[in-house]
Amino acid sequence: MNVSEYAWQKSSYSGTAGNCLYVARGTAPGTIRLRESDAPDLILTAPPAALAALIRAVKDGPPAPRGQR
Repeated sequence: MNVSEYAWQKSSYSGTAGNCLYVARGTAPGTIRLRESDAPDLILTAPPAALAALIRAVKDGPPAPRGQR
């Protein structure tokens, strides 16, 4: 499927056009498509649980070094 065939929605705010994340419903049931505005032909597919885990990990930041957990 071509990038223009999805119903892309801008999911992030950016002051410049080159730093935006877009999401769309995937073709397989229960999947989400992701792409960045600066690489529109590179499309990632993920189930919602995997996307939620990625967002949690980004919000939590890097893990503590060993011995400091």
